[in-house]
Amino acid sequence: MQDVMNTTDIAFPNLKIYLENVPNQFTIGGMDIYLYGVVIGIGLLLGLFMAERAAKVCGMNPDEIWDFAIYAVIFSVLGARIYYVVFQWSEFKGDLKSIVNLRQGGLAIYGAVIGAFLTLFIFCKIKKRNPFQLGDCGVQGLVLGQAIGRWGNFFGREVFGEYTDNLFAMRIPIDAVRDTTDITANISSHIPEGANYIQVHPTFLYESALNLALFFLMAWYHKRKKFNGEICLLYLGGYGIIRFFVEGIRTDQLKIAGTNIAVSQMLGIGLFVLSLILEIIIRLRLSKKTNK
Repeated sequence: MQDVMNTTDIAFPNLKIYLENVPNQFTIGGMDIYLYGVVIGIGLLLGLFMAERAAKVCGMNPDEIWDFAIYAVIFSVLGARIYYVVFQWSEFKGDLKSIVNLRQGGLAIYGAVIGAFLTLFIFCKIKKRNPFQLGDCGVQGLVLGQAIGRWGNFFGREVFGEYTDNLFAMRIPIDAVRDTTDITANISSHIPEGANYIQVHPTFLYESALNLALFFLMAWYHKRKKFNGEICLLYLGGYGIIRFFVEGIRTDQLKIAGTNIAVSQMLGIGLFVLSLILEIIIRLRLSKKTNK
């Protein structure tokens, strides 16, 4: 493949794939529409339809999913933005108005997850519903939406890892990278002489594929679950371990202030351990009740 790429091209050299003129936005009526947001919107809608289907499978009224979604979407986006701003405060402290500008990205999925779960418990408290039963349906849509939404990062030329020459290595023109601070010294040192691209881990692809695998596991296990809330635990633990490993490769980690600790790695492994402990405790209690 050539050493000089067009700004809008993306390549996967070891897969022999070269994509020309991959857009990151389009214009309607003079307004720029970013594909990042379009893809996330598609993921959101398909996720909601999946959650609706899961509700039907377990005998719930699927309308409850859509009633819940109205609030969950709003507070998930709010949570995603707050999470990002808190751990990237240096980027916003000099321009507070930029906090509300979402057009250039800046949403953290764990913030969305926290917002969604808080909304779930408040919504179910008001509606007098079982939050764990509703949650077991909702998280299936959530993880499917994440698997699809990650492709927004592909169009945005962001969320990549360090240099690699593995089978899935991806090349992006340097001028197309959304935030050049994500290009580390290690990546720069592997830029061939005369080339205008970086070659990196497509971590968005890894996470998307692993989320999709987790989705199929959750959908398969839904009818076999032992208690309400078990699919929620499967999601929190499964996504936690996925994010722990994928985050370790990424170059755009959000760090705890004053440390070199990636927030999402710490949260991911913490949720995995917590979910595993709760799974064991609840199953032991159910076993004792059965044996009485």
